[in-house]
Amino acid sequence: MALLNLPAIEASLRRVQREFETINQRLSWQRDPLSDMVIDNLLAGYTYVDVLVDWGIDVFAKGKHKYLLELNNIVLCGPDQSQRDEFHQHIKATESRFYDEPGGGIEDLVEWRARHLGDSVWKLAAGVYVRALSKPQLFIEGNHRTGTLLASYILLRADQPPFVLTVENALAYFEPSTVIRNTSKLGAVGLFRLPGIKKRFAKFLEQQADARYLLPSNRRAAP
Repeated sequence: MALLNLPAIEASLRRVQREFETINQRLSWQRDPLSDMVIDNLLAGYTYVDVLVDWGIDVFAKGKHKYLLELNNIVLCGPDQSQRDEFHQHIKATESRFYDEPGGGIEDLVEWRARHLGDSVWKLAAGVYVRALSKPQLFIEGNHRTGTLLASYILLRADQPPFVLTVENALAYFEPSTVIRNTSKLGAVGLFRLPGIKKRFAKFLEQQADARYLLPSNRRAAP
């Protein structure tokens, strides 16, 4: 049985889409509008997360990283393989970055996670998001959306609701994400700034835990 209440997730995202112009005016850094394609691909990403969790696939395990790479492909290109021909060069470039980027590829993310498995699920989800989004980023494009889905994947594996963007939490999500995106994970600045950012983002994720995004038979109370 699916874990996620996809209609509830879509309803929240469509409401953000309708009110995005107002939200965008309040942001310190203006963002591109949420098009139908962006929403559709994000929903496809949540569906894929649902499948990964239901099948017990650990995207951080050796030999399973391709599933995480596919999550980014879905966010950018959609789930239909036949529609990806025009994005072939971008997909290949993303794959190269994902596996080979010094200090920013999947190896860095896997090693960071292995060092923090003792953290709470909220800190682990927040830390993986921060690690993927900070410079050098894990992917060429779509790091915010893929990072949100990856955090949701971690939460779901711990029987917690996914993170879903809403009108109410949009500002509190976008503003720190911009700070994270502009912060390097390498060197003294990252060592000094990112732990505090991760702690605050973890608290934010926990505050946003909403059981309505899980199907009734799969709901778990947040701690």
